[in-house]
Amino acid sequence: MIQNEKRFEALTGEEIHKYEMEVLKKVADLALIPPVLNTSPLPDYDYDRLDYGMNVSIERTAQGRLWSLWVAGGDSPKAFMVMAKSDDNGESWSKPCLVIDSHSNNLPLDRTVIVGCLWTDPLGRLWLFFDQVMHHFDGRGGLWFARCDNPEDQDPLWSKPQRIWDGSMINKPVVLSSGEWLLPIQLLQHSKGFGPFAHSDIFDELDPYRGANIFITRDQGVTFERLGNVTLPSPDWSEHMIIERNDRSLWMLARTQIGILESFSLDRGVTWSVPALPNEIRQPAARFHIRRLLSGRLLMVKHGDTINDPTQIRHKLKAFLSEDEGNTWKGGLMLDSREGVSYPDVGLAPDGTIYISYDFKRDTHGHILMARIKEDDILAGELICPGSRLSMLICKPMKERSEQIN
Repeated sequence: MIQNEKRFEALTGEEIHKYEMEVLKKVADLALIPPVLNTSPLPDYDYDRLDYGMNVSIERTAQGRLWSLWVAGGDSPKAFMVMAKSDDNGESWSKPCLVIDSHSNNLPLDRTVIVGCLWTDPLGRLWLFFDQVMHHFDGRGGLWFARCDNPEDQDPLWSKPQRIWDGSMINKPVVLSSGEWLLPIQLLQHSKGFGPFAHSDIFDELDPYRGANIFITRDQGVTFERLGNVTLPSPDWSEHMIIERNDRSLWMLARTQIGILESFSLDRGVTWSVPALPNEIRQPAARFHIRRLLSGRLLMVKHGDTINDPTQIRHKLKAFLSEDEGNTWKGGLMLDSREGVSYPDVGLAPDGTIYISYDFKRDTHGHILMARIKEDDILAGELICPGSRLSMLICKPMKERSEQIN
């Protein structure tokens, strides 16, 4: 012990910093250990053990099963992922059937799973994308996936998790007209890390890649290649989404601290235009959702009474449609007008049904909710289609501090 103390006393300030960064890097590398999918999470992760809910994703598989994914534990280093399923079109939901909780009492810091999404690929396989990081963000992150080829079975089987790259992904891949898949992978630009990683330089080599990245797979998910990225002004969690327009150009929308910014690519995602505010779309620094529907229209789910509502409050979650590639928007169906609704995601059915999941007061209530609607409902601004419903409960933790959905 005395010899060790003398060894450190002899180090210069620069040498001590180098040693500290070496240790911190080893701690960050604990996030490279493959995570474990817990497919028998009860009773340890039953609703009476949970007290938080932040929506992540909803998806429908080929035969009609719905899957919901959300964050439990907190929007914090305590986060972990929970999944449930429904076989009656969202009328009722299972108890948690899969959990990814990477915490361990043997670690010096929390190992966190906090960002992810669900996606059914053109072959009918269900993909679970998720990150694994040390603390809330260690400066590098790490995007993993597990795939289920029998998502309708009584006992779905999942592949072993594989790591794609750094960063994370909260929005679904996009299938291009060429058949290639694009993945919108974010590597946080506004911070090199949180907590003990906030002022470290252990991942400086990633600085050129921070921002809204685009990856491509040309072989249906066997291999992945990075194409390019967009560096955003006033960056936040980018949570970017991509639309392939009818002229084959790509339109990216991303979240920033000043609202939604857009960028365009004319070379299939390699280079992008300087990000700018769209002519019409305004909303707070919060997650939104845009995607092309089976009809060819574009769907936008965002906050505010109108498509260009400058509100800075996370309330009034509303759905709009565009028939001209996002130049103008029609309709406007209020999904939930309350304050504290956020983080929408969308799944689609072949008959045109749209499933929109979101959360309500994630800290105090932790409700994960769903709207089941069709395009005619959005155009009419009210529910007119048989079977359409709003505020369908996916889950609420039994330990919530308020027992009422109000």
